[in-house]
Amino acid sequence: MTADAGAYKGSFRLADAVPPPLLVMLGIVSVQIGAGLAKNLFAQLSPTAVVFLRIAAGTLVLVAFVRPRVRGLSWRSIGVGVAFGAILALMNLSFYEALARLPIGIAVAIEFMGPLGVAVAASRRRLDLLWVGLAATGIVLLAPWGDAANADWVGIAFAAGAGVCWGAYILLSASVGQRFPGTSGLAFAMIIATLVIAPPGIVSGGTGLLDPAILLIGLGVGLLSSVIPYSLELEALRRMPKRVFGILMSLEPAVAALVGLVVLGEILHLREWAAIGCVVVASVGAARSG
Repeated sequence: MTADAGAYKGSFRLADAVPPPLLVMLGIVSVQIGAGLAKNLFAQLSPTAVVFLRIAAGTLVLVAFVRPRVRGLSWRSIGVGVAFGAILALMNLSFYEALARLPIGIAVAIEFMGPLGVAVAASRRRLDLLWVGLAATGIVLLAPWGDAANADWVGIAFAAGAGVCWGAYILLSASVGQRFPGTSGLAFAMIIATLVIAPPGIVSGGTGLLDPAILLIGLGVGLLSSVIPYSLELEALRRMPKRVFGILMSLEPAVAALVGLVVLGEILHLREWAAIGCVVVASVGAARSG
C-alpha cells in the first residue's frame, strides 16, 4: 500500500467516529460552499472556465488515490464510462451556467427535478403522483412570470438541463459501478469529463487560468464540490440505508438557499422559499417511497 493510499484509508477510519447523517450533511454543505466559491469566480472567469478548473482539480486529487482500471474491460464497458464522463461534464457546465443567472437555492431546486424524476419513475405507488404535483408546484412558483428578465428563463433552462443530466448520471452510475472495479469508474469518468471540458474551458479562460490566486480557488472548488462530498457520501452509504440517505440528500435545495444567503448575500422572497420547500418535501416523499 502506498503512503497516499494509507492516508486515504486513514481518513475513512477517522470518519467512522462521525454519525452517518452528519457525514451526509457535511457533504451537502461542502458542495454548496464550493458552488458559492465558484460563483464568486464568475466575475473573473466564464462559467465554462470555472467548470474546467473544478473538474480538473477534482480529477487530479481523485486520480492521485484511485487508479482507473480499464485493462480487461470490453469496449462496451469503456463506452459506458465515456458516456458517464461526458454527462458529468455537461451536468456541471449546465449547472454553472444556471448559477451565473439564478440564485444558488433556485438553481439547485430546479436541478433536483432530475433525481426526483428518477426516483418517481422507479416507483409504482400512486402516492408518488402527489410528489410530482408538489414538485411541479414548486417549479411554477420559481418561474419568473410577468416582469422577469429573459436571462432568468435562460437560467431556468440551464438548471432544467442540469437536472436531466443528473438523472442520466444516476442511471449511468449504476451501470458503471457494475462494469468497473471499485471506484475506478468514477476516476475514469472524471478524466473523460476533463478532456471534454478542457478545450472550451481553456479557450474561454485564457490567461486568467494562469493566475495563482484563481488556481488556488479553483482547487478549493474542486475539493469542496467533488472530492470531499464524494468521500463523505461513500462513507455514509457504507453505514446507513439508501432510503435514509436519499431523504437527507433531499434537503440539499434548502441548504443551497441558506448558503446563498450567508455566503453570497442572495435574499429570496417568501414565494421562492415556499417553492424550495415544495421541492424538498416532494423529494423527501419520493425518497421514502423508494
